[in-house]
Amino acid sequence: MNIAEKIRYVGVADRELDLFESQYPLENGMLYNSYVILDEKIAILDTVDKRAVEDWLVNVKNVLGDRKPDYLVLHHLEPDHSAGIVRLHELYPDMKLVGNAMTFRMLPQFIQADYTALYETVAEGTTLSLGTHGLTFYMAPMVHWPEVMVSYETADHVLFAADAFGKFGVETDTDDWACEARRYYFNIVGKYGAQVQMLLKKLGGLDIQTICPLHGPVLCENLPYFIGLYDTWSKYEPEDKGILIACASIHGNTMKAAEFLRDELVSLGGEKVVLTDVPRADVAEVIEDAFRYDRMVLMSSSYDAGLFPPMETYLYHLVAKQYCNRKVALVQNGTWAPSAAKTMQKILEPLKNIEYVGDVITIKTTMSEANKEELRALAKLLQ
Repeated sequence: MNIAEKIRYVGVADRELDLFESQYPLENGMLYNSYVILDEKIAILDTVDKRAVEDWLVNVKNVLGDRKPDYLVLHHLEPDHSAGIVRLHELYPDMKLVGNAMTFRMLPQFIQADYTALYETVAEGTTLSLGTHGLTFYMAPMVHWPEVMVSYETADHVLFAADAFGKFGVETDTDDWACEARRYYFNIVGKYGAQVQMLLKKLGGLDIQTICPLHGPVLCENLPYFIGLYDTWSKYEPEDKGILIACASIHGNTMKAAEFLRDELVSLGGEKVVLTDVPRADVAEVIEDAFRYDRMVLMSSSYDAGLFPPMETYLYHLVAKQYCNRKVALVQNGTWAPSAAKTMQKILEPLKNIEYVGDVITIKTTMSEANKEELRALAKLLQ
């Protein structure tokens, strides 16, 4: 695949991977992207995961032919992008490694061999000339590791974006990019919205015509749409008006109340309402929806004088990803000593700009007529 006349794609589609980072379910595997710039000097941009190294090397050799690379650019050292360094060095021992100061402080943690003599250190604004092509580097610390940098190719106006603008899956069609890109962003990068904003500001004056991320499809059309979503997401602003009902029910009674509330909200019209069964859901998808919409209702059973564990796990994920700037309502269920709401509020204490809607609604085992009236009132408050 040609990105431009002298820029080639050499990544690998791993269709067998079912769990990214050992925690995020994948229905369609994962792309490990890598690129080669063929000019007077040759640069390989990043390697791939250990699962894909041998296939990647085949792709690299096919593109290089009899030529040898001058540089391996290390935008990001996470193992799914750096596992091929040693094998590539074995084939091309004179190849320089391009990274920033933090890259080379961290590299010995990943590679036992001493490659110090091969280091080519770059910093903010450094340009690596390859001939008619050049790479200008911009530091992107904590997007989403401290050593991350991106580079802008000046001849064809290509941004090599590291893990920014990535997504789950191996599909290269961008028509439905947002769904899996959103799940990827909020679970992988999302905690670092301030750092993403800093990077977007650095890149704001560049004429970017193609974005080449380390996961997901190459983006070359409708770039304002993709960049606009990243801007919204990294500001922790809701993408859409809507209500997520996140329900954790043990025996089904809390879920019946959640379904009643959903139906009431739908009957009032004009709102997108998503009801999620937290114990059975991919937590990453529930996180995605929490950030996508501007309101959320948490409905949970009490458990062991605290909170039903699936809801507890979900809320700790929300806190870790710095959920904020939203309206939240609480509904708890408990047969003799309801404790869910108090526990949820305690977990959510660190979050900023959370506005609680209405009073806590308490269900005693099964939903009563009085509870139905409370839920109807809550539905109106959420409008």
